[in-house]
Amino acid sequence: MTQATNSAPAGLALGSLDLAGAPLVLGGNVFGWTADDAASFAVLDAFADAGGRMLDTADGYSAWVPGNSGGESEATIGRWLARTGRRDDVLVATKVSAHPQFRGLAAANVRAAAEASLKRLGTDRIDLYYAHFDDADTPIEETAAAFSALVDDGLVREIGVSNYTPGRIDEWFAAVDAAGLHRPVALQPHYNLVERGFEDGLRQAAERHALGVLPYYALASGFLAGTYRDGEAPDSPRAQGAARYLDDRGRRVLAALDDVAAAHDVPVASVALAWLRAQPTVVAPIASARHTGQLGALLRSMTLELTPDELARLDGASA
Repeated sequence: MTQATNSAPAGLALGSLDLAGAPLVLGGNVFGWTADDAASFAVLDAFADAGGRMLDTADGYSAWVPGNSGGESEATIGRWLARTGRRDDVLVATKVSAHPQFRGLAAANVRAAAEASLKRLGTDRIDLYYAHFDDADTPIEETAAAFSALVDDGLVREIGVSNYTPGRIDEWFAAVDAAGLHRPVALQPHYNLVERGFEDGLRQAAERHALGVLPYYALASGFLAGTYRDGEAPDSPRAQGAARYLDDRGRRVLAALDDVAAAHDVPVASVALAWLRAQPTVVAPIASARHTGQLGALLRSMTLELTPDELARLDGASA
């Protein structure tokens, strides 16, 4: 076991994982849900061909779909890896605690869930393994030790936490320091231009513990792609979640995004992701694409640099 010292996150590195040149994570929540194998493979091919590096999934994706049992997204990625032989071209991040058969973060469950994920993915290691949701019924010392043991055994390269409060993150690191365990390197919170609660405490926790931040729902279920506007109601399973943002504040944000996008001649989604990438502690946003037509805007965000005035305008619109 190794114990690192606290330091600021190093650019686009998450411990031993390097996202330099590819500051965007492809979300796999749609694979096996709104994207079948053909569509998923096409998106994965295009992402990897464009230099994309990290894929994000979870063992619970997509157990909420009638007829699914969990692990469908991992299995889809596993079939793509087997078909293409591109395992060494990508970094695979997945999560534990929400699969119907592997709920919680007790040590035995963490181990069994990791082994099941490895089997579905058809790989010998998970590059970044997250505690998906906190488990108040399991001592955090037990969970931290279970994750660290997976690193010792070569099944996991780096550790992350998702949906944790600042206080519980501090508790995890106290356990790490007390026992000399492997330290988490990544934090995955809900954060975007219309969901900014991360800035109140969680950002400070990320800074305190040198966690690189990879925000999920980076496009607010498609709202920040400009898909949902007055008089428009796209037929999508995510439409209801996005439509709730269409209030006066949401309209201000869309207007600012429209203007900045026009100035750069890029899609609105590219601007929303570039704003997020520019925020302190953020290494790369996570965004998903159901088909390749949605992927171009995501990829464009990796190289889009917004001016200080543009960032300030977007800040002001979303305040």
